[in-house]
Amino acid sequence: MKFLHTGDWHVGKALRGRSRLEEHARVLNEIVTIARREAVDVVLVAGDVFETSAPAPDAQKVAWNALLALRSTGAEVLVIAGNHDSPQAFDAMRPLCAAAGIHLLGHPAPPERGGVVEITNPAGERARVACLPFVSQRHAVKAKDLFELSGDKTTSGYAADYRSLVEHLVGEPQPNTINILLAHATVVNATFGGGEREAHSIFEYAVPASVFPIAGHYVALGHLHRTQSVPAGCPAWYCGSPIQVDFGEGANIPQVLIIEATATTPAKIRGVELRTADRLQTIEGTLEQLSAVADQLQDVWLRVRVQEPLRAGLADDVRAMFARAVDVMIAAPPEESVQPRGAIARAGRTPSELFAEFLADRKIDDPRVLALFNELSSETVGSVV
Repeated sequence: MKFLHTGDWHVGKALRGRSRLEEHARVLNEIVTIARREAVDVVLVAGDVFETSAPAPDAQKVAWNALLALRSTGAEVLVIAGNHDSPQAFDAMRPLCAAAGIHLLGHPAPPERGGVVEITNPAGERARVACLPFVSQRHAVKAKDLFELSGDKTTSGYAADYRSLVEHLVGEPQPNTINILLAHATVVNATFGGGEREAHSIFEYAVPASVFPIAGHYVALGHLHRTQSVPAGCPAWYCGSPIQVDFGEGANIPQVLIIEATATTPAKIRGVELRTADRLQTIEGTLEQLSAVADQLQDVWLRVRVQEPLRAGLADDVRAMFARAVDVMIAAPPEESVQPRGAIARAGRTPSELFAEFLADRKIDDPRVLALFNELSSETVGSVV
């Protein structure tokens, strides 16, 4: 049986106020193309479909259309909520998605209530997928109650609670069946991608890889944005995000994972790089240096650090040079950095003189700034009088 593992789409994610919905639609369409070309039996979407728990209608349209398109390839589509998604909204959408042939799960649920999905492909191969959406600390105890785990079956602590949920969902390995766990979680010692929400990635939410079943065929993980394996008892992988979500992820290579397994053989995992995602890059230099590479970076989202003396309009000059410069920072060259100095004597000096000295201190040689200050200062004094 063949699986496609994806997740952490973050549809609706903007970059400093700039929409990326067109990019998301393009990349998700590429994933659909891969699913069809690879003739996968099952698509596993490991959470964080959306960037926020209340996505805008246009973001919802992109995501739901992508899921429907994945289903149209003939693959079974299984989707769990991540920490960015609304589990309540996902569970409300479950009946509608089920009518379209998509298994959607917002809150953790026992096997008989949607926590486990059993699949048989046209060749007669069987798979059993245990689905575990993101579990917050405050919902961990509720989930244990829902699973009717108590007494000697539970212990205190998030990691221990999580282990109990996994054990109850996975159960004993089924014979002649490919056993998969689909989960959204932070695994101890895994590498962050750079754009994850820290509050749900810190140690209080981390679980050791030992919580995953040794006898399973594959663990499909979501939450961390860099594609990577984790050292568990069976193959366990983060698929990574299909886009570079933020500038901290500039080194990530967006991809999906293809998993091939039989009931009696180990899973084979390979990555398929996504080539339609936009790149995010941080560049720095003087205006002259930046101008030399401008033609090569027009299709790249940029964070620019300009090494020039401060002056009015400098950031605007950079944005005119790079249409996709969404974050411009001015950093004076090292030799022109401002040196600490003592307090400026103010007695007997006009505001204009003090501000002129402030500008000189910071190597800001732009007479327009002082002229504007004098104009505003004059208006302010006049209004007070």
